[in-house]
Amino acid sequence: MSDVKNILLVGVGGQGTILASKILTSGLMKAGYDVKMSEIHGMSQRGGDVSTQVRFGEKVYSPIVGKGSADVIVAFEEMEALRWLDHLKIGGKMVINDYRIQPVPVNLGKAEYPAGIIEELKNTCDVVSFKAADVAKELGNPKVMNIVLLGALVKAMDLDGIDWDAEIEANVKPQFVEINKKAFHEGFNM
Repeated sequence: MSDVKNILLVGVGGQGTILASKILTSGLMKAGYDVKMSEIHGMSQRGGDVSTQVRFGEKVYSPIVGKGSADVIVAFEEMEALRWLDHLKIGGKMVINDYRIQPVPVNLGKAEYPAGIIEELKNTCDVVSFKAADVAKELGNPKVMNIVLLGALVKAMDLDGIDWDAEIEANVKPQFVEINKKAFHEGFNM
């Protein structure tokens, strides 16, 4: 049995998926884990999907999280949770932002956004869902939604022994450090 843990962070361009992954990776490395990270963000600046794969443990040989092997999937948007479900291992967890970004076909009236995604996923796997965007807005900056989700991930993975405040300080512009720390702790306590 492998000691390697597999995490997928998935969302849409502009949601901060990559920043959250970088903070996660940096913290895990400072905690002494061997960490590999891979990111895919092809058309992300145009609202396309973004995925980051983070693997950590005593020794990690590849950054790729295969189908059926993710311990946790953090979905920054509902449809991305559904899109990546096949990567979740049996007994894995999903942390889902109860949030929708309408894809182009839906905006053009050529498709409908699927209803009941979170409810359906709850019938399939262990799901923690909440409105991270609302939490971020209440804090005063909707852009910290990614760090709210990072806090929830850290709690879901029992990774609270790492100095996450220091990682936020090291990876976020100084003028946004305090609000990102608050966002992290809000997510952690969800």
